[in-house]
Amino acid sequence: MPPILPDFSNSVKLKYVKLGYQYLVNHILTLTLIPIMAGIFLEVLRLGPDEILKLWTSLHFDLVQILCSSFLIIFIATVYFMSKPRTVFLVDYACFKPPVTCRVPFSTFMEHSRLILSNNPKSVEFQMRILERSGLGEETCLPPAIHYIPPNPTMDAARGEAELVIFSAMDALFEKTGLKPKDIDILIVNCSLFSPTPSLSAMVINKYKLRSNIRSFNLSGMGCSAGVISIDLARDLLQVHPNSNAVVVSTEIITPNYYQGNERAMLLPNCLFRMGGAALLLSNRRSERRRAKYRLVHVVRTHKGSDDKAYRCVFEEEDKEGKVGISLSKDLMAIAGEALKSNITTMGPLVLPASEQLLFLLTLIGRKIVNPKWKPYIPDFKQAFEHFCIHAGGRAVIDELQKNLQLSAEHCEASRMTLHRFGNTSSSSLWYELGYIEAKGRMRKGDRVWQIAFGSGFKCNSAVWKCNRSIEKPSEGPWADCIDRYPVHIPEVVKL
Repeated sequence: MPPILPDFSNSVKLKYVKLGYQYLVNHILTLTLIPIMAGIFLEVLRLGPDEILKLWTSLHFDLVQILCSSFLIIFIATVYFMSKPRTVFLVDYACFKPPVTCRVPFSTFMEHSRLILSNNPKSVEFQMRILERSGLGEETCLPPAIHYIPPNPTMDAARGEAELVIFSAMDALFEKTGLKPKDIDILIVNCSLFSPTPSLSAMVINKYKLRSNIRSFNLSGMGCSAGVISIDLARDLLQVHPNSNAVVVSTEIITPNYYQGNERAMLLPNCLFRMGGAALLLSNRRSERRRAKYRLVHVVRTHKGSDDKAYRCVFEEEDKEGKVGISLSKDLMAIAGEALKSNITTMGPLVLPASEQLLFLLTLIGRKIVNPKWKPYIPDFKQAFEHFCIHAGGRAVIDELQKNLQLSAEHCEASRMTLHRFGNTSSSSLWYELGYIEAKGRMRKGDRVWQIAFGSGFKCNSAVWKCNRSIEKPSEGPWADCIDRYPVHIPEVVKL
């Protein structure tokens, strides 16, 4: 028998070949310039002092030429620095930690469901199956009005929840940053489903007696990705208002949106959404450069609302009995995948190293010219980012993104643990995930973070941050009392 050829995929260290290729392509300019500069330096060394002096004296400088050249250099430098966008820093942020009295263990949630939906045991069984596979833990929280049987979603109760969440997060932000209310120049509050009059931003202004000339905005109906939209709005405002501070508050008020009907598509949000909120301080002041935690690098927004299916996949409407709820379509994951594809197509050229872009381009050309059946090359985003904050919208969302982006379990750990500990807190979930990474002591200077969020409409929005300084483990915050026991094992099904 002829000798069996060795398995080259195991015997040859292919990963080192790929690393060598990445280093060569990513540093091709440097590797090209070094020999050229070395050759010029050696040639200069071969010349004697007299030859160098003759070369210098042979150059004739005219005063007019010198003045014109100097003016041109100054003009170009002035235009460059004036057109250069202002750097936006994330000074710090604070996440709301719900009180223990608002906890909703599985047993409590199911007991309330049986009492509220006593006439429809199939709906109760459906919620139990969803909860068993949701990835949520026993410590997630619902607002006080939802603890009543039946729930009491009054306007006063909703305002009470908003005040508890927003004011607690704002107070924590003031304490962490030393910010005074009078120092706030821009205020943006986003809450998708609860939009009272006066607005939530007006509520904040009234509470903290903010300045009369403050620029305030209240975003509603923008879904779970509204936090990134608020960041984008704050960035644009900070570009035209120098030396300013912007406070962004992201939350979702659960009280008026707890569905008490029997439509399964509307019962799903009851099992996933929980209390949460975050407040963050953005600034373009140079004085904040040293103490700021992060620097905003990119914001990429993708909107699929022109497609009817995408527009209606997350839809607030009434059921047959006239009860209002949020209906989630069966096509949600497929639509989210298309939105993500469009988003990363725009994001890739901004963040991926040249080696990954070249491989993607060659594969694309090969599929178009050589063989359409070639497997498309999925860029390795792990080359561009050290940390990933995937919106904790549900277990299926995290699983799908982990599969599509070929991420490891550690890259998705922050998202899964946030879903387990706090549930789906809508637009604020990204900040609980970033808090988890910091609480684990994993954030170092220069690390890059990719925040990915999905929202109704349908939208996929991304924000890229770069760590400005190494961050020590915080002694306070929503993870302070439980980070030591995380990560935890989350089984596929939790039998209730």
